[in-house]
Amino acid sequence: MKITYDIHELTPYINWVYFYFSWQLKEKAQQLQIREEAEAFLKELEGRYQAYALFQIVDAYSEHDTIVLTESQIRLPMLRQQQAGSEYLCLADYVPHTPTKIGIFATSADRGLETDFDAEPYQKMMAQLLADRLAEAAAERMHEDVRKHYWGYAPDEHLSIKEMQMERFVGIRPAVGYPSLPDLSLNFLLDKALDLKQIGISLTESGAMRPHASVSGLMLSHPKSHYFSVGKIGDDQLADYAQRRQLPVDMIRKFLSANI
Repeated sequence: MKITYDIHELTPYINWVYFYFSWQLKEKAQQLQIREEAEAFLKELEGRYQAYALFQIVDAYSEHDTIVLTESQIRLPMLRQQQAGSEYLCLADYVPHTPTKIGIFATSADRGLETDFDAEPYQKMMAQLLADRLAEAAAERMHEDVRKHYWGYAPDEHLSIKEMQMERFVGIRPAVGYPSLPDLSLNFLLDKALDLKQIGISLTESGAMRPHASVSGLMLSHPKSHYFSVGKIGDDQLADYAQRRQLPVDMIRKFLSANI
């Protein structure tokens, strides 16, 4: 399913903490000033730009450390914590061996927010950072609607946006490129399932998304699921993961350089 959001629909879902961090502003007065400017800028953008969400709720099951999408048989290999002292977690742990529902998704903001303001450095910076926040806000809004309506595993959820940003909801939304799902090249597999060009996303050779203001990942409903960092992995898991990805070890080593 594809959803188009107007900017005013997503503004309440913006997590301003990350916006302030991008500007490296720590003082309250500075944060209030930049937020006021940002909200005025968002009003100027209204009607000219939009954000998008694309998702599917699909049957899936886990096979060892791989999540298999039942209908398409697309296999999504996951990585397991391997360092001493960790819980040795893997996202596939939250998907049973028998078919269950999971979500796959991507969100994006109009590419023009990254290209239409080159003439003025301040506006360019503001537009790009707000585009990032709008893509994240689209993921937050979409996930809320999925939990309560489209998938409906939490129909009686009543959380404020602040509580959602604090991840008080049931389940998790691990994003590609983040600590529990660090391999950007998984986007090639999500593209096969979702057809990312529907919301204007293209992929680089490494699997990075363009426009930069894009988010992709999984939605898992397991009540005990939580976020974690895969961290460093050994050569044994690297070889196993490469085999499951059906790619050369040297290529996977480049994709996972931060984890080796």
